[in-house]
Amino acid sequence: MFQSFEVTSTPQFGRDRVSGLRESFDALGIDAFLVPRADEFNGEYVPKCAERLAWISGFTGSAGIALIARTQAIVFVDGRYVTQLAEQVDGSVFTGGDLVNEPPHLWIPKNGKEGMRLGIDPWLHSGSEVRKLQQALSEIGGSLVFLPHNPLDRLWSDRPAEPLGAVAIQNIAQAGVLAKDKIATVATDLAKKKVAAVLIADPSSIAWIFNIRGADVLHTPHPLARAIIHADGKAELFLDKRKTGIEQEAYLAQISTQLPPSSLDERLAAVSKDGGRVMIDPEIASYALAEIIRKAGGEVVEGADPAKLPRAIKNDVEINGSAAAHLQDGAAMVEFLYWLSTQKPGGVTEIQAAEKLEAVRASVGQSMQNPLKDVSFDTISGAGEHAAIMHYRVTVDTDRPIQAGELFLIDSGAQYINGTTDITRTVGIGAVTEEHKRFFTLVLKGMIQISTARFPKGTRGCDLDPLARIALWRAGADFGHGTGHGVGSYLSVHEGPQRISKLSTQELLPGMILSNEPGYYRPGSFGIRIENLIYVREAEEVEGGDTPMRSFETLTFCPIDRTIVIPELLTHDELHWFNDYHARTREALMPLIHDKDVQAWLENATLPLEY
Repeated sequence: MFQSFEVTSTPQFGRDRVSGLRESFDALGIDAFLVPRADEFNGEYVPKCAERLAWISGFTGSAGIALIARTQAIVFVDGRYVTQLAEQVDGSVFTGGDLVNEPPHLWIPKNGKEGMRLGIDPWLHSGSEVRKLQQALSEIGGSLVFLPHNPLDRLWSDRPAEPLGAVAIQNIAQAGVLAKDKIATVATDLAKKKVAAVLIADPSSIAWIFNIRGADVLHTPHPLARAIIHADGKAELFLDKRKTGIEQEAYLAQISTQLPPSSLDERLAAVSKDGGRVMIDPEIASYALAEIIRKAGGEVVEGADPAKLPRAIKNDVEINGSAAAHLQDGAAMVEFLYWLSTQKPGGVTEIQAAEKLEAVRASVGQSMQNPLKDVSFDTISGAGEHAAIMHYRVTVDTDRPIQAGELFLIDSGAQYINGTTDITRTVGIGAVTEEHKRFFTLVLKGMIQISTARFPKGTRGCDLDPLARIALWRAGADFGHGTGHGVGSYLSVHEGPQRISKLSTQELLPGMILSNEPGYYRPGSFGIRIENLIYVREAEEVEGGDTPMRSFETLTFCPIDRTIVIPELLTHDELHWFNDYHARTREALMPLIHDKDVQAWLENATLPLEY
């Protein structure tokens, strides 16, 4: 198994750990300390040794930050994690904060004590974060204190060792572009900008530029590493040789100099000496890295990670690879849904369902000679009230049977060498209520609206986000997460800068892969989400039209539970899309399925709906 269902949250230790941290405040000269979810690489998914927020608070979600002051402790989370936070932390120690509408830099001016001295680990915060915090503290006469060490790491006596996951080469058959050509493109851009070098601080960009993959972080196949690319085309890769073998080192030697991570400070300072201009992304690179440049006499040139947008805009090889991976994954999903349909209500638990899906993915991968490399995130497998927890993670303590009359939500994904998948299906177990069906259909309408959207050049994710919500808004409902996130090419299942959300101002460009996943969640009762992956392409011309348009192409093929759709709530065009999607799903997946019973189930699951 690539995932565990053991309980990892430890809220019972929160009080003592917070007390231990506070005891260090006087010696450190601070009144409060920030504990982000992110690690030294500013990652969403972090290695065990960097799970500091979970260690001190018990909260295990993938986004959050704690502000621990002398008399109060707040964990800021977004809408996905409000319920999870309440269940995972000691409410007598921690209170909840709003990470979206009032993050720490907005909370501090309103609630911080005059003269607050806020301590941070400068390796765990980006330059842009530091600026926001400094501005916030200036409003109350406070100051930001950069600590020489992280006080939590000294308290964390059994902290796990740093990971040493093996590095693999991502061949041209999957990457589409040679690493040397990617490096040359970056170098050419640096020369135009009259910049000596760029520091690549994002491990996913490292993986993409150098055409390698890693195993340092669960479910995200990038190596924890950094690089300096020079304007003359030379590249220095700071990657521990304990992660590479002879083949990988010979490959990397052709395109770079592989150096130990401990030498990064020295090399960065050397490039910066005598006014060297070094580009860094202030949204990603640690503040500590920018300080190395400044202290060496260099000039920090702020600019976007040069790989961020190119790796988001997939080339034809990456798009075709993703399409093939999704067909394979769709076949596995059909086998799983067939199996689920044969089980008696109450006879399968949430964990058993997640285990079965992973096993089917592995089996299908073997038969198609494209092995399952990993799951792309811990499967969200929730029935009834658990489905209402947007990022529910089932554990041995919360596991329960999937009962008749409930909606069962399973949000899962896989990592294959040719693509990353992410799919959610909500199914009715036995006879469900008309209310379940009504909200399922409203969510489906939003998903179809995104699937069929046509939009002019320049359209951003925030412009399309309302399309997924209008049907719910008309019913007096909404959902508390973005409609879609970017997805990598055998990389992170959450990739920027592309998103479909209220906050996304990135233009949607051809080749970008996104999720399309509206939902509805009624706490304590039921939850619904339907998710396909899509990619941006140039739209076909419309007769009489005079504006070039873009549209989405669907990558995911898997039946959507037709038994809980109310056809009368769909427009003619929506019903046509639904039936056409099922016809294409049947045509695409039937040749990949060899069991006659599963074929019969797929045939029935994709029958057209009628008014």
